[in-house]
Amino acid sequence: MNEADAVQTTNGEPVWATLPPKTRELLRGKLAGLWGAPTDEVAFDSWALDKKQALLLLLERLCAKDLWNLVKRVKNVYGEGGVGIEFEAWPKIKFTLSQRRDFTRRFANHKDMSGGFYEQDRGTAVLHFLYQEGEPRRWYVHFDLYSPVHSAHSALQHLRYEYLGNLTPDWRTIAKYLNS
Repeated sequence: MNEADAVQTTNGEPVWATLPPKTRELLRGKLAGLWGAPTDEVAFDSWALDKKQALLLLLERLCAKDLWNLVKRVKNVYGEGGVGIEFEAWPKIKFTLSQRRDFTRRFANHKDMSGGFYEQDRGTAVLHFLYQEGEPRRWYVHFDLYSPVHSAHSALQHLRYEYLGNLTPDWRTIAKYLNS
């Protein structure tokens, strides 16, 4: 289930009906209600290309890390000013991420968040989870182009481009780095 598996319409955008059955099944029940859409299909088909591609990239990566099952419902999707989602999570997510060796809390928090987790086994196109305490707790996951925790080189790249340069990669950039 990767981006290339989605059958494209004539304008190059994936639509729900042309997504592979496995992809539709993984998304089932997680998109309905988003922006008032009555079904998963209506929600997905109403989005711009950047949101569709962002969600498909995140779905693929979270499935590869066996983490998609922690997403209960998607609440927001973004793909141009960064590639990520806000989501309602199942209660075990914080414990699960804290127990995994491939994630760390080091440098993973933002000043306006309560905590976070960085994927640490990749230097580029890395998953970054953030959460904000409240009832319910608000969860976000996005891709950072470079990792601040993987190596000194990737940390310097992250500092230069994302922290100081305010770079927020779009879905095309993330797709390129995921496939390299």
